[in-house]
Amino acid sequence: MTRVFSGVKPTGHLTLGNYLGAVRRWVEVDQRQSDALFCVVDLHALTVDHDPARVRRLTRQAATLLLAAGLDPELCTVFVQSHVDEHTRLSYVMECVATDGEMRRMVQYKEKAVRERERGGSVRLSLLTYPVLMAADILAYGTDEVPVGDDQTQHVELARDLAVRFNQRYGHTFVVPQATRPGVAARVMNLQEPTSKMGKSDDSGPGIVYLLDEPDAVRKKVMRAVTDGGAGVVYNREERPGVANLLEILAACEGGNPEDLSGVYESYGALKKDTAEAVVELLRPVQERHKVLCADPAYVEGVLRDGAEKAREMAKPMVDTAYRAIGLLPA
Repeated sequence: MTRVFSGVKPTGHLTLGNYLGAVRRWVEVDQRQSDALFCVVDLHALTVDHDPARVRRLTRQAATLLLAAGLDPELCTVFVQSHVDEHTRLSYVMECVATDGEMRRMVQYKEKAVRERERGGSVRLSLLTYPVLMAADILAYGTDEVPVGDDQTQHVELARDLAVRFNQRYGHTFVVPQATRPGVAARVMNLQEPTSKMGKSDDSGPGIVYLLDEPDAVRKKVMRAVTDGGAGVVYNREERPGVANLLEILAACEGGNPEDLSGVYESYGALKKDTAEAVVELLRPVQERHKVLCADPAYVEGVLRDGAEKAREMAKPMVDTAYRAIGLLPA
């Protein structure tokens, strides 16, 4: 079977963008059609200033939400990154294959470094090198496909480049992965800033729908969404990003086409109302399942423990092979 790997970073509460852009595909497609691994990549959360207790809390919450969304431990492997040492073992080896120039060209590094400096903070070395850790996350499992949003495609390309370079220099070791992306709502945008991604690390709460938002909060956020001020409900991502974002969200919730939906509505209010209700209904079963899982923390802990053991068994042979190939003496 095709092997799939993807992960979510516990730097904030999971959002509608995370669900529509990634998690729903993991649930409906990837875990059923492939040998799939899904990981809460907690080590990536350490690349910027953070509260340790909050990282632990968000890691547990993210894992619980992934299960609530429908990931089934009988069909896929769900685990926490730091519970499997092979990720960091392989990361250093891949740092010895990557170049400084490659790291500094990463778009997310350049953007985050600017924000850190503007806040007067220092930039951690891990912020520069974490794409290599991400490559190690992927390559350790012989991954064929990595389902990601548009903003992560560059990191998968880096993993491909490093795999090819390693194979050419030290002998064929790694599978060269490819990125896969869903169609509609691959990148859900902020409701208040529709040219920016709906990111869980963003501070602009009114523009972000979180998976655990109460229904009234969801309705309020959607009804206050920016709609560009133009005439009519028209689907045009470039010229009317706010309306396009709402149409894409509605289409993703209902399985429709945003261009077709644009001809249905004569007013922004009607579009917003239907979008809000569609989102509320989409999130309802996830929230109900989340409450059940929170009442049984031992179950979640068991899933993560078993998942880490299974992941470790898959990754260790690959990482051991890479160590021998690059010239390290076996223990």
